[in-house]
Amino acid sequence: MATTKIQPRALVRASGGPRYAVALVVDALGTGLLRPFLLLYGVTVLRLSAPATGIAMTVGVVVGLVCMPAVGRWLDRGARSTVVAASMLVRVLGVALLLATPAGHVWPFATAALFLGIGNQAWPAAHAALVATVAHGRERDTALAGGRALRNAGLGAGALLATACLAGGTTALQALAAVTGLAYLAAAALAWSVHLHAHPAAAPAKDRADGPPPRMRALLAANVVYAFCLNVPEIALPLVLVTQLHASPVWSAAIFVANTVLVVTLQVPVTVLMSRFSRRTVLALAGVVLAASYLGFLAATSLGHGWGAPAVATVSVVCTIGEIIYAGSATALVAALAPAHVLGRALARFELSTGFGLAVSPAVITALAPHGPTALWGSLAGATLLSASAVATEKDQGTRLGGCCRRARAVGVQPHLSTHVRANVSGS
Repeated sequence: MATTKIQPRALVRASGGPRYAVALVVDALGTGLLRPFLLLYGVTVLRLSAPATGIAMTVGVVVGLVCMPAVGRWLDRGARSTVVAASMLVRVLGVALLLATPAGHVWPFATAALFLGIGNQAWPAAHAALVATVAHGRERDTALAGGRALRNAGLGAGALLATACLAGGTTALQALAAVTGLAYLAAAALAWSVHLHAHPAAAPAKDRADGPPPRMRALLAANVVYAFCLNVPEIALPLVLVTQLHASPVWSAAIFVANTVLVVTLQVPVTVLMSRFSRRTVLALAGVVLAASYLGFLAATSLGHGWGAPAVATVSVVCTIGEIIYAGSATALVAALAPAHVLGRALARFELSTGFGLAVSPAVITALAPHGPTALWGSLAGATLLSASAVATEKDQGTRLGGCCRRARAVGVQPHLSTHVRANVSGS
């Protein structure tokens, strides 16, 4: 079987064009400057208590999920680059509110966190819909993987730059927030200038006849559990390393950096390698790899102080590989299952499940960790294996997925636009 080949120029074209790629980098850089330090901003600049700051941020993320059905309907009316730009502009408003919040006032901070949360929740579905409109089959999977690698590179670079600036104290944090707002504004202008709009009414008849959005109940439920892996390097491993293994925080930082580097360098190659298998099989495999890594963490923590931290760092590579396989197949599977006229709603429902998993995972992880490694890693491994089994056994509605897969195997990544899309991508 032939697999998708990586052709850089065609990959950029399939991802929305050079101008859109620049918008992604600018947006990611801005996000990396502020998002990892938003809690610190609330505590040090606004002089809020840590619990109040954390609750405000959590509420912002959870309430931001409420916007997803509206985002899905907007996408299904044909909007593409406009929705991406809007997700960036709403974050500009969030940053402006953040800068205008007086010290000691939690509600303006909570409102700012809400607007930032709306933008962060809406962006993935809007981006996936834009890529799905420009690219098709396996080239779409590769383009989505390329966008994730590019975004992670920008996030990492932004976070490193922000870390270097933190010595400036509260003034530096305020300056970083202001730069973030300008970055979001510039990215929104670049994304909007692509002028990509789909015309669902002109979609092929076979797509229009595919019926309502696929239910994907097992997939959506499993995705909530799968999404926990995204918070393992940031929450679970630092918690275990510091509180249970009494290791230096340097280990946590090294694991986070390694995770970012691996995602940036391997996301596209691994996605291409996995293109020889069905997306559902690959997603189920991701669950098996993640569950194996969780059991590996359980074994590593039993080594105690000394060998425990290096063992956890080694196993974290396996966990990152599982995350890469998951990220390269999950959104692509949803895009392949959904008929064109309900693509937006299907992607919105999927991102809603991802957002919910990301929102509840810190609470679940921190609740399980005090009960010991078996409670934490054993529970995560069991739940992830069950999720992988549910993904593997769920039946697809219709044959659209199989048809997409068969057509995609015969082609590489080639730049083309669908006949029902009006876009100004060639000059971007």
